[in-house]
Amino acid sequence: MFKVTYAIDHMDTNPTIKFFNFHHAMEDWIHEEVSCRVQWTVDHSPYSISQKELEELEELEFSLVNYEWIDGDTYQNNVVDAI
Repeated sequence: MFKVTYAIDHMDTNPTIKFFNFHHAMEDWIHEEVSCRVQWTVDHSPYSISQKELEELEELEFSLVNYEWIDGDTYQNNVVDAI
């Protein structure tokens, strides 16, 4: 099982945390979320964004993602603690 933590910025104290059973599902979610966040920034920017700036935005977003492999017992303990 994979645990993904995706922060809003590097100071985020309450990041989004998701659990995935499959690596490809985790990768799909990460790429979708990064794409959505980058697109939101582009859509709301008062300035045009160059290809280089777009790549830098993507790099920044990917730097906010952390993932790790956890065993099922660790996941169950987290779920129980959260209730």
